[in-house]
Amino acid sequence: MREALLYEKLDDRRCHCFLCAHHCLIAPQKLGVCGVRENIDGTLYALTYGKVIARHADPVEKKPLYHFLSGSFSFSIAAIGCNFKCGFCQNWEISQSSFRGGAVLSGEEIPPQEIVRQAIDYKCRSISYTYTEPTIFFEFALDAARLAKAAGLYNIFVTNGYMSKAALEMIRPYLDAANVDLKFFRDSSYHQICGAALDPVLESIRLMHQLGVWVEVTTLVIPGENDSSGELGDIAGFIAGVDKNIPWHISAFHPDYKFIRHKATSDAALKTAMDLGRKAGLTYIYAGNVSGWGNDTYCAGCGKMLIKRDSLRVLENNLKEGKCAFCQAAVPGVFEGGGV
Repeated sequence: MREALLYEKLDDRRCHCFLCAHHCLIAPQKLGVCGVRENIDGTLYALTYGKVIARHADPVEKKPLYHFLSGSFSFSIAAIGCNFKCGFCQNWEISQSSFRGGAVLSGEEIPPQEIVRQAIDYKCRSISYTYTEPTIFFEFALDAARLAKAAGLYNIFVTNGYMSKAALEMIRPYLDAANVDLKFFRDSSYHQICGAALDPVLESIRLMHQLGVWVEVTTLVIPGENDSSGELGDIAGFIAGVDKNIPWHISAFHPDYKFIRHKATSDAALKTAMDLGRKAGLTYIYAGNVSGWGNDTYCAGCGKMLIKRDSLRVLENNLKEGKCAFCQAAVPGVFEGGGV
């Protein structure tokens, strides 16, 4: 374990953690909401430092990122824990594991320099901090990201967006891209289902964009929870208000964890959401967790296909130095050989 960053010591050996928007006040020998940061005799410790529960070389499209190093691979790592309690989580076995009562899962001890070495060995262009919430293993992610940047690699957060402003500003020199889950546009849903709040997520998206981090947003469309035209239209409108060129990934839900009795998302529901995104003015909208449609990138200038995808594989790429090969219009994103 490692002494935590972004906390302050208070009277009576309490700790105030301001790593994320929960701002936990943690009594001695107690854990924060995340279940992996513990106050030990007045000092806050990150219990998962260097304990990697998952690692794999993934297509960057799996994050999902469609305007960031398309066709490349990203070395993906995770530690246990999360600061949300989503009943629909599809990685719940590791995200909902914690040190309350003793961790059943803890992970393999791997130093950050080894993560960078493995990423290079696997010929990855980036490291993704993903599968669980990367904010919760922030100290390890920060150390690995520094080393990755020095080695010429990019860094990606796949996140619920609940980190503090201080956390974002600390990691910004090393963070190149993020996919943020915008799960709902109703504060009540965030409270009831995730144990969190909406506004900090919206603020993180705004701040990432302001800081120059490449941002893409994902919404998992859950029947009966967030699939109304009003809510999806509000999400699309918010994203367009930040930047109409932020890609929006609208993903199909499949029953899992505590939402096992919910219906799967239909193609028709995803297409309705995509129409709402277009009405809101979004330029790039993609369907997730489906195959055969909704994954290709088209030029906003001439309308021709730029990147053809089959699920997570890039089959055709008509970008040259970040521009359309047909009309030379610039395409927002970060691409090998060019891009903005």
